[in-house]
Amino acid sequence: MTKKWWQDKVVYQIYPRSFQDSNGDGIGDLRGIISKLDYLQDLGIDAIWLSPVCRSPQDDNGYDISDYQDIDPMFGTLEDMEELIQKAKERNIQIILDLVLNHSSDEHRWFQEAKKSKENPYHDYYVWRDGVEGVLPNDMKACFGGSAWEWVPELQQYYFHQFSVKQPDLNWENPKVRREIYDMILWWMEKGVGGFRLDVIDQIAKEPDKGITGNGPHLHEFIRELSKETFQKGNLITVGETWGATPERAKLYSNPDGSEFSMVFQFEHVGLDQEEGKEKWDLRPLPFVELKKNLAKWQKELYGCGWNSLFWNNHDLPRIVSRWGNDKEYRVKSAKMLAAVLHGMQGTPYIYQGEELGMTNVVFQDISHYRDIETRNMYKERMEKGYDEKEIMRSIYAKSRDNARTPMQWNEKENAGFTTGTPWIEVNPNYTEINAEKEQKNPDSVYHFYKKLIRLRKGNSIFTEGNFELLMENDEQIFAYTRTTEKEKMCVIANFTDQTASCPLLQKWSEKEKLVHNYETEPEEGILRPYETMIYIDR
Repeated sequence: MTKKWWQDKVVYQIYPRSFQDSNGDGIGDLRGIISKLDYLQDLGIDAIWLSPVCRSPQDDNGYDISDYQDIDPMFGTLEDMEELIQKAKERNIQIILDLVLNHSSDEHRWFQEAKKSKENPYHDYYVWRDGVEGVLPNDMKACFGGSAWEWVPELQQYYFHQFSVKQPDLNWENPKVRREIYDMILWWMEKGVGGFRLDVIDQIAKEPDKGITGNGPHLHEFIRELSKETFQKGNLITVGETWGATPERAKLYSNPDGSEFSMVFQFEHVGLDQEEGKEKWDLRPLPFVELKKNLAKWQKELYGCGWNSLFWNNHDLPRIVSRWGNDKEYRVKSAKMLAAVLHGMQGTPYIYQGEELGMTNVVFQDISHYRDIETRNMYKERMEKGYDEKEIMRSIYAKSRDNARTPMQWNEKENAGFTTGTPWIEVNPNYTEINAEKEQKNPDSVYHFYKKLIRLRKGNSIFTEGNFELLMENDEQIFAYTRTTEKEKMCVIANFTDQTASCPLLQKWSEKEKLVHNYETEPEEGILRPYETMIYIDR
């Protein structure tokens, strides 16, 4: 497989609303991001994935776009965006734009026109069905609750929406819609963006009359045309969000010939700590052996014929050190262990803002402090159903999306240095202990550990090219694997628990060169201490 320029790169995800506020309104913005580019350059990342900043009524946190070619005033101006692209580029950092191509906002001018009449040239930009009020075209449900069909009395028609009622689905069967999308993407490419993250892209080929949303029959045909008309005219990083991906589908999405995307986000490992067949709020302990086998499956299946994205965190997921590490007495050790396990694998690592500091989940005392619509809806529904409030809050502490959305913790000053105003969501009270300023000053911090992992990936081709082999696969405590090329072999060894673990592998590897280790003292013979991790290389 010919190496692509982006395969040894590391991406940093920014949730703009919570990263850095430049004007004191309590909401992070583009000028705030510009002010922190030196910090990101020091960390060593190569690209910033920006969660949506296009103009939007914010019904779904910006994933409802009303103008693809403008910036929402909450975040700044188009000029600010152009400056961010330019100043990032000066530091060898690319900007990856988050694009939502499955649906638009109902406030987009296309939809405003589409509603005027069936004859309007924009009407067919969306998915409509004739009908009678109160008699739905079928029983399809929207992801955010309720029917996926919304009645428009003036047209005597229903429109289709897979998500919020304010997010009508675009009609990809219409070549004019596709052309509009391609022209918009080319416009952003002209502006100098380095890539795109494609939101729920596996939903664009829906066939609602047959109940099909994900993985419709024309999906890959649409994506290949999209790629040919846009991405292939530049040298971009592209990543598709594909909740329904299997390794077989992922091989198509991330084919090395570049006919679709650079890589995909798949989410199999993310659902492992919820009760089978239930919602994410229904918690179960992480089946650790299953996690290892799942990640190993993706490493093996895509080797040489596709490309993985590697992530523990994003704007929708709880903080990994609280989720699968130990955010109390072993916060630093377990944050480093989780980093080593992930960054040692093949694929493109994604660091979510604050992950490099070991930021933790937040514990707000009651529901009034939470801002996330999904969290608040779940609380209301479960209270009405008679669930115990303590149990509901336990689920929220574990899984609420607001865990990822509390402001970035920059320093010990008021509001963690995020804003001079009142933050849109409260800062995690532990910011006086966990913040970027402290982390940068301490050479043994989580921050410096991430910095080292990023540097190692760039200096050692085994990280991008080595074949993966899972070791001790049924061990209940240890995550260990090797990466092998013709010239070198690397071994990642990690204790995933807060108990000591017997590890015969250490005998074989302890004489080899140690690339990283999260304890100050040498490992004990054949024993791993709580959350102890090391990466060895045999050259």
